[in-house]
Amino acid sequence: MSMDSYHFSTGLPGLDHILRGTLPGDNVVWQIDDISDYQALVTPYIEAALKTAQPIVYFHFADHAQLVPDTENVFTYTFRPEEGFETFVDNVHKAIRDAGRGAYYVFDCLSELADCWYSDEMLGNFFKLTCPYLFDMETLAYFAIFRNHHSPRALDPITETTQLFLEVYRHKDIYIRPLKVQHRYSTTMNMLHRWQDDDLSPVSDSVVISEILTSAQWSGLNSDRRPGFWERAFLDAHEVMDEVQEGLRPEADAQEAYQTLLPMIITRDKPMQDLAQRYLTLSDVLDVRRRMIGTGLIGGKAVGMLLARAIVKRSSDALAHVLEEHDSFFIGSDIFYTYLVRNGIWWTRSQRRKSVDFYENATRSRRLIITGSFPQRTLRQFEEMIDYFGQSPFIVRSSSLLEDNFGNAFAGKYESVFCANQGPRSQRIEDFLAAVRTVYASSMSERALRYRDRRGMLDQDEQMGLLVMRVSGKAFGKYFYPPVAGVGFSFNPYAWSKEIDPAAGVIRLVFGLGTRAVDRSDDDYTRVIALNAPERRPEHSFDQVKQYSQRRVDYIDLEANHLTSGYFQDVVSDCDPLPISLTTSLDREAIQRARQRGTPHTQPSAPQVITFERLIKSTSFIATMQDILSTLHKAYDYPVDIEFTVNFDENDQYRINLVQCRPLQVQGTTEITLPETEVKDEDRIIASRSAVVGQSRITAIDTFIYVVPEVYGALPVSARYEIARLLGDVNRSLKAHNEKGVTVLLGPGRWGTQSPSLGIPVNFSDINGVSILCEIVTMHENLIPDVSLGTHFLNELVEVNMLYLALFPSQTGNYLNEKLFLESKSELLTLVPSAGKWTDAVKVVYASQLTQKSQTILLTANAQEQEVNCFFAEN
Repeated sequence: MSMDSYHFSTGLPGLDHILRGTLPGDNVVWQIDDISDYQALVTPYIEAALKTAQPIVYFHFADHAQLVPDTENVFTYTFRPEEGFETFVDNVHKAIRDAGRGAYYVFDCLSELADCWYSDEMLGNFFKLTCPYLFDMETLAYFAIFRNHHSPRALDPITETTQLFLEVYRHKDIYIRPLKVQHRYSTTMNMLHRWQDDDLSPVSDSVVISEILTSAQWSGLNSDRRPGFWERAFLDAHEVMDEVQEGLRPEADAQEAYQTLLPMIITRDKPMQDLAQRYLTLSDVLDVRRRMIGTGLIGGKAVGMLLARAIVKRSSDALAHVLEEHDSFFIGSDIFYTYLVRNGIWWTRSQRRKSVDFYENATRSRRLIITGSFPQRTLRQFEEMIDYFGQSPFIVRSSSLLEDNFGNAFAGKYESVFCANQGPRSQRIEDFLAAVRTVYASSMSERALRYRDRRGMLDQDEQMGLLVMRVSGKAFGKYFYPPVAGVGFSFNPYAWSKEIDPAAGVIRLVFGLGTRAVDRSDDDYTRVIALNAPERRPEHSFDQVKQYSQRRVDYIDLEANHLTSGYFQDVVSDCDPLPISLTTSLDREAIQRARQRGTPHTQPSAPQVITFERLIKSTSFIATMQDILSTLHKAYDYPVDIEFTVNFDENDQYRINLVQCRPLQVQGTTEITLPETEVKDEDRIIASRSAVVGQSRITAIDTFIYVVPEVYGALPVSARYEIARLLGDVNRSLKAHNEKGVTVLLGPGRWGTQSPSLGIPVNFSDINGVSILCEIVTMHENLIPDVSLGTHFLNELVEVNMLYLALFPSQTGNYLNEKLFLESKSELLTLVPSAGKWTDAVKVVYASQLTQKSQTILLTANAQEQEVNCFFAEN
């Protein structure tokens, strides 16, 4: 149907005349003082619409009375905006699609959306998305907003996008003044018009005009400074806090203001809100606002950091004293949605869960995000922040709404970008903008979307807030880094000795930036410390300690202006690197060998090994970390996962900077008692007396996936990536066929490695249906499984209660019945018919094909004894 086929009317012939007719696609926005004025205009509009054959669609989402009566040909939708911006927009747009072309629309007063979302910016975004959609559907739509209620963040996008914007005044009679009528003009169109007896006549009497307009409390010039809902709420809260402190108002008023601000800026997640109310004050919330760019929520990572610091500071003066202060900035989550809307990215992104081209749409979205631009007012605030940091390095960290909450860690799913922040101001600003775009784009990465899909969260709002933190550390020549960084778990899922109490917690330390503590470094090792037995190491001799110690250091190169890494000995030899004796031990054997060769080492050129021995034994650091973790665990009433840095003053006194805290998604924190079993040699399938990560368990096995080490080891690098992708296909097919089955995945070297020479480069999403993951140590004679507690990969294992074990085929107590997998029928082609060329490399064997009717295959894992057995058992 063409546009000329529709004959729209406002129901007021006089108004139709003034507007020179209403056109298909017109969006009409009424600026009102009272909802009754809007009702007076909606009534004749609906009466006119009912005389046509076109459907009438009414969106009733506000608390005010229903504007459109329930009658034939009226379709009323009661979507709730509190369910989230994205959900609300999707529901409204689906209803518009269902109604088809040429419908009449009435929306409740839009001002209630801003109140519900605590944001003028999101109201503006809603209108910019919905108005063009209605225009394309050749409709006529009515909207209303309250006068003097909104800042330019809402008014500018509304007035820029709508076709008609009209003011309504009530002064005895109702007066209407069109401010914007697109593509139409008359000599009296923008005058004030009196509505009497269904007729509208222009008013030219200056006495009447001035009386009416002054009665409406015009907002004045400098409209860009007009406060909206957000600004008014914080201005009011400041005033309340000042008056409470002066004794002019009761404390209850401050608490009321706090309850208003908490869901606006901190969190709407109920468990996190409960924590925040116990540990964050009104003053804390107002401090966040002072350091915030834009509006919206600060996101889960920022909340976790603030809460952790508040909890620790409140627990004791001693812990408060040891904490390093932070001066972070918060980029509100509304900035993210506005960026998507203003750069035309929203529509591509919104198809991510509706299209068969799910990940292709995500790829297009990421490309658009990387090339987008920011509004001038946002850029001005970004520049102020860069000027504040000067030339100090900082990091732009993701802080999405769902991130770091109870039940959803999102560990490693989104990017964080270091900014060395060196060079001319213009370059530093551009580097920062590139970092922001990179983090925004990571919200549409495949690993993030698969994680959300797996957890049923694709339909939830996932706005991306940002946390911009000064990098904790110090410049040593051209190198910038903290001497110590690490991660900590308040519950230790890797108890490698009977002396280790899992409830005491564990930390993982690195020298330099903490990237080596959270991202798996395939070419290196780190120090894992059980807090109740810090000297109980997995290694049994100094040779092993030296072999499996950290060799490379991550740092910011201030001359090259980027994050990089280098060998520890090179980094510390170029400058005086602070109290190195607290973090290293002398390699006395190397010194002795040098003496025997006649080339003795002198301090500080003597070989150093990163052990953290003096920090552990000669300071209170371990006790402090245990106090911090137990304090946070108690406050959360849940295991926690933290990231931290450690710096030292001139007296070698340490200061700890808590940079992240989140609930540790560990299952089964109580050990089970395993039955004693005698396994005959002929019944053994797997036996391991090595590294075991995960909870003790006894379980029946359904499926084995075996990557044949000898075949895989002979493959070129490109083929090893193909094997990784094939395992993802097998994983997905198995989940589709047998979602609750217990699967054991065995393969050579490290899982999740970035270096195919060291193992199999799978993403966690490729193996997330596996229950037991086994690393067979056959890739390299010096390669041992790195128990990477705190890494994002291991964090995911812990989160889904996956058991990890290492198997050393050549060591006593370890056993693998490889013949069983090689000679049994493989179901690889049943699951992935296109995998014909990989039948020698990957075997998929069902346990039911290996057992007699009276048998099952059991796996027992004893985490404390570090023992795993998999064997045939009688039912």
